[in-house]
Amino acid sequence: MTDASAPQRLAPTTDGGPVGAVMVIGGAEDKLGERVILARFVELAGGDQARIAVISTASSLGDAATDLYRHVFTRAGAAKVIGLRPETREEANDPKTIEPLKDVTGIFMTGGNQLRLSSVIGGTRLGAAILDAHGRGVVVAGTSAGASAVATHMMAFGSSGATPKYRMANVSVGLGLLVNVVVDQHFEQRTRLGRLLAVVAQSPSLIGLGLDEDTAAIIDANDVLEVIGRGSVTIVDGTDVITDAFQTTGHKPMMVSNARLHSLPAGYRFDLRARRVLPLLVAKNEHIARLAQGRVKKMVRRLEDRKASE
Repeated sequence: MTDASAPQRLAPTTDGGPVGAVMVIGGAEDKLGERVILARFVELAGGDQARIAVISTASSLGDAATDLYRHVFTRAGAAKVIGLRPETREEANDPKTIEPLKDVTGIFMTGGNQLRLSSVIGGTRLGAAILDAHGRGVVVAGTSAGASAVATHMMAFGSSGATPKYRMANVSVGLGLLVNVVVDQHFEQRTRLGRLLAVVAQSPSLIGLGLDEDTAAIIDANDVLEVIGRGSVTIVDGTDVITDAFQTTGHKPMMVSNARLHSLPAGYRFDLRARRVLPLLVAKNEHIARLAQGRVKKMVRRLEDRKASE
């Protein structure tokens, strides 16, 4: 029997292979410059063979949100980008809505309102199709509201502030791609540490992930999380937490002690099962350094050749 506190995939594989990666993004990801996060998503989805479905149900921008990501993903090299925007549970249960997901290699959920997303899609045929696609190895990503909706426990809404308080956050059921994880976004920019601490203190089996803007966590089939992007991912582990949440009333501050807090910038990894930080990807960094050294040597040789020819 597996440890109930260990985050694990909910969607099983259908062919014996690994499930797809899950990418959760803190919102406001770069869409005009190097597009590190969105380019990585396209790469995970198959690069120039990527077939991506953009689900924009959470957004209030309508088809404009779909068109924006279609443009970005196409520029990043994706072969095909389609849009899905069910606005009712009836539409989310329509076989015509589900049909396009049968041959996609990536699913991307936009930002907006996560409660809208979960209440329209959760428990429908479309919700089941997303889980099934993930079990086939399809990479699933969500930004902002789409990131919060990815896990079984969804940060629905709450108040800002660094101090954990009773009734500070409201949690509901998400789409179920990640188990025993709760995701919050726009983390540093909107001062959401308090509510993530409050949720984990009241449910210590959860691991809390706080995602800064233009920052993503990529969780692979082994439940190893990798950080990419401009900011950091804050991880709250309540394994040994001590709290008086059970006797706090109203909206008063709660006592939270002994929670483990990790702040990981790009390049760092975290084992969600073992709940520990992993070493930096030294081999990868060394490879990048060797490439840089090689470029410098070529530049030096060109300068020497130019001087010799003068």
